[in-house]
Amino acid sequence: MTRRHTLGAAIGIVVFACGAFAVRGSAQAQQPSGQDVLPALLQEVKGLRAAMEQMATSNAHAQLLVGRLQLQEGRMNGMIRRLDTVRDDLAKADGEYAQITGALKTLQGDSSPSEIPEKDRDTAVGGLRQEVQRVKANVERLRAEEAQLTSDLTAEQARWVDINQRLDELERSLKK
Repeated sequence: MTRRHTLGAAIGIVVFACGAFAVRGSAQAQQPSGQDVLPALLQEVKGLRAAMEQMATSNAHAQLLVGRLQLQEGRMNGMIRRLDTVRDDLAKADGEYAQITGALKTLQGDSSPSEIPEKDRDTAVGGLRQEVQRVKANVERLRAEEAQLTSDLTAEQARWVDINQRLDELERSLKK
């Protein structure tokens, strides 16, 4: 029986020694890998921080661009309304000009000499000529204003397109 105890004790000591050696070897194996993991984790944290900063910057940039785009659309809408008003006024002024020049041609054309005395006709022709000049100046002013507004609107539309392209680029960069 003592031999059995001795053999059992010897096997127990060997098993214990192997277990202790395995645990010690395992601890030593984990220690260097733990040292390797720390720089990798630090690098990952730095990468995440950079990504978060980029997202925050991109978000602020996107908000700024959207605000600019809205302002640009407001400017364009205001110019479009003003251009519509000028075009309506121009159409009215063109109609008035055509009507006055037609009346002037009629008075100058001696089509009905007996109906209007010559003195009154000369006074009416002089008044209509002045009216033609006034309406013609108004038509020219409205045409110039229409041309200027059209040019300004084209420039504003180009700015709108530029801002919209920047938003598209930002969107594409965020998808990456």
